[in-house]
Amino acid sequence: MSLSKIKGEKVDVHIWAPVHEVESSALDQLRNVAKLPWVFHHLAVMPDVHAGKGAVIGSVIAMKGAIAPSAVGVDVGCGMLAQKTNLTASDLPDNLRMLRDSIEAKIPVGFNSHTDLAPGVKGLSLWGKRFKELPGQVQDREEHARLQCGTLGGGNHFISVNLDKQDNVWLMLHSGSRNIGLRVAELAIKAAKEQPHNKGLGDLAVLLDGTPEMESYKTGLLWAQEYAMENRRTMLRIIQQLFMEQFHGVLFEDLIQCHHNYVAEEIHYGERVYVTRKGAIRAQAGEAGIIPGSMGTRSYIVEGLGSEESFQSASHGAGRVMSRSKAKKTFTEDDIAKQLGGVECRRDRGILDELPGAYKDVEQVMRYQADLVTPVVTLQEILSIKG
Repeated sequence: MSLSKIKGEKVDVHIWAPVHEVESSALDQLRNVAKLPWVFHHLAVMPDVHAGKGAVIGSVIAMKGAIAPSAVGVDVGCGMLAQKTNLTASDLPDNLRMLRDSIEAKIPVGFNSHTDLAPGVKGLSLWGKRFKELPGQVQDREEHARLQCGTLGGGNHFISVNLDKQDNVWLMLHSGSRNIGLRVAELAIKAAKEQPHNKGLGDLAVLLDGTPEMESYKTGLLWAQEYAMENRRTMLRIIQQLFMEQFHGVLFEDLIQCHHNYVAEEIHYGERVYVTRKGAIRAQAGEAGIIPGSMGTRSYIVEGLGSEESFQSASHGAGRVMSRSKAKKTFTEDDIAKQLGGVECRRDRGILDELPGAYKDVEQVMRYQADLVTPVVTLQEILSIKG
């Protein structure tokens, strides 16, 4: 069960962390959400909670007849995939630099795109008639979206190679819906702010069922969530091909994947509601999920326990304790060697804001949510690619 609770104006806030560990700005945001007239039952807050735009990252919010686009996040459909291979540590070269270079040469990072369509992108059902159903303000972005499908992005997005406790090799990806998803989210937030029922709500403005603005957002939202998943799958196909070229006889097991910035219509406490998980994964009983640690630390393949108090959810990672700007001012390149040890990765100032010291301890996060998920595989990162 939750470790702490805050009394809210309309609903209470249930937090899977001691309240004194939650930053004051995040608590203010939670109290603001808890007073919205559309919020249902209570707020569920994951142990990786930290302040975000409008709604905190690490929040699970159920609403009746309404969605707050900022409670989904601007990187619609952001999420993870992981896949075990039949390789073991002994199959890998002693120096992983060439493997990292080969992946970075094939998958654009940051704001970059492919110059030609990545394998499989042309045949996706996302284009043509379906794209034309999206809001008019994104209609000029179809070709750009095609070329960005199969790209990593920046921030905390990553590609990694990991070892489990039996030294089996795992692939892992974290990315979202790129620029097109951002555009869909920003348009929805702007449209919500213009609705008279949202006076004074700012970034917490909601869209209501039965309105053209809500229908437009839901169309774009569902499309962007699917695009984000296909973006990750496209990158995985590229990496799989590279592994097949470099490791004779490599095989890949079943794929594990999950969103952690999305909306779903679900039934909770006997009512059908919209559930927004912003920086949280679904964790239904027996459902597989992925909870990554920070760069160079442990990550977990988990099985959900179906906690109704959390709206069947769990954290999406470790969660930041330090803003990106503060991390860049606090850490130096000397800290890269100290914090990342032998992990194969870039070692320049561009990753200072992603160092483990900028994040919560994922082991503590997992202890706080022991009633939400059970770890089934523990992974240690040995190669990391960042945007």
